[in-house]
Amino acid sequence: MQKARILILTLALFFFPFTSQSSDHADPFKIGPDEQEANLTGLFFFPEGDQLILILDVRRSLTAAPPYNLDPFEFTINMDTHSKVTYDNPEDRARYGGTITNPDGILPDISIKIRLNNDVTVKEKAFDGLKEPEKIVLWTGIRDDPFIFPKFFNVNVITMALSIPKSSFSENQQNWLLWATSRRIENGKQFDHVGRSNRTQLGRFEILNTIPPSEHVTAIKKQAESSNKLQDFLKACLPPLANLNQLSGLLVRHYDYVPDVMIYTTQFEPGFPNGRRLTDDVALLTCNQGDCPLQENAFIDTKQWPRATVNDKPLLATFPYLAEPWPAKPQAPAPSCRPYIMKYIVIPAVLVLALVIGLIIWLRRKYAGNHHFHAET
Repeated sequence: MQKARILILTLALFFFPFTSQSSDHADPFKIGPDEQEANLTGLFFFPEGDQLILILDVRRSLTAAPPYNLDPFEFTINMDTHSKVTYDNPEDRARYGGTITNPDGILPDISIKIRLNNDVTVKEKAFDGLKEPEKIVLWTGIRDDPFIFPKFFNVNVITMALSIPKSSFSENQQNWLLWATSRRIENGKQFDHVGRSNRTQLGRFEILNTIPPSEHVTAIKKQAESSNKLQDFLKACLPPLANLNQLSGLLVRHYDYVPDVMIYTTQFEPGFPNGRRLTDDVALLTCNQGDCPLQENAFIDTKQWPRATVNDKPLLATFPYLAEPWPAKPQAPAPSCRPYIMKYIVIPAVLVLALVIGLIIWLRRKYAGNHHFHAET
């Protein structure tokens, strides 16, 4: 009976595929070992005097010193300044910062493209759609990871920080939609996306990492159809597994049909979900609106109680604002599944194969002996 249930579940997963994997640090899940430097970890946007501060962090859990593998990649920070955003829906405002009236119409009016040398200096930069680009300050280097989360304390990130004069935008500009991507230069393939904090890190949104925001709502609807079919199947045939599927956080919620972009407006005080400041505790703030894996893991990943609610290092009072980096040390090797493959797949498979071969040899000898006996009689 147990084998039959496993077979049924396997078939269900085959016919009703959906993402089964779970701030942006933990995704994408399918990133290759040579793409670690282009893994997006955080996007920040907040005002400071007559400047708007824009920060993009990449490369999670960094401990090694340069050089890195940055040359093959391009990072792009996009801004949509034309889309209409309303603020009369309190649920949307609390969860996303506002309501985007036409998600399918999101397009970049401004694109900041950056390529880095392997020593983290600027190789190329382009500020498309911004006025007075010569007044924009771009700082790149290694900094302490500002994510308020124990697993990423005492490690660094690669930072691209920009101080953009407010005069670089239209005088009456009030609303911004922001998102960032990383892509390979050789084929132009986008493989990571970051918009609102703690969005694509959630397993049900892994699908958004390779597509533009204008396609996000359609993709989420398609994901919902597949996951609902699977859930209905499990409820009818395997109720315990239906409960596990629901608890895993993979089911699409009624409030998920929103593109993954950061909303910022000058009409309200800055701070998540209205942009994001370096001091914003997004684990708590997103949990308050229904997505709590970060909040739970903040307790699981450390014995500290109560959980940390501020950065592990004091932030700087001046640009680029992020804390000084931790001293370099050898990079810890990435976890390998090879020992588990040997222990749980290869060795058992060899034993089973040896058993089968032994059984075949025994049967052949037994058959040959019986045949010889009958031939003599």
